[in-house]
Amino acid sequence: MKSETAIAALLALAQENRLAAYRLLVCAGSGGLSAGEIAATLGVNPSTMSRHLAQLERAQLLSSRRVQRQIFYTVDWHGTGQLLSFLTEDCCKADPLIWCDQASETCQE
Repeated sequence: MKSETAIAALLALAQENRLAAYRLLVCAGSGGLSAGEIAATLGVNPSTMSRHLAQLERAQLLSSRRVQRQIFYTVDWHGTGQLLSFLTEDCCKADPLIWCDQASETCQE
């Protein structure tokens, strides 16, 4: 992943409603949610939410599919994985156990 792509993804997540939508979709799983459901759940105007979702999609963090008149969004796991790999590619070279210890603590909560 290029630095510019990572910066675009991080900028997309650096807004309260977009971050909330992304996290909601992580929990929603592979079925995703419609743009209207996301807006209603987060209490955001639907047209504003559509713009936020489009920005997350351009950043390769979400993908969309149309079902009749509705657009459903899901997490783009490939794009998300690329961002996480970019952020952690040099992680733990001095101490490889750092990441393992933190991951296990997170999973136990």
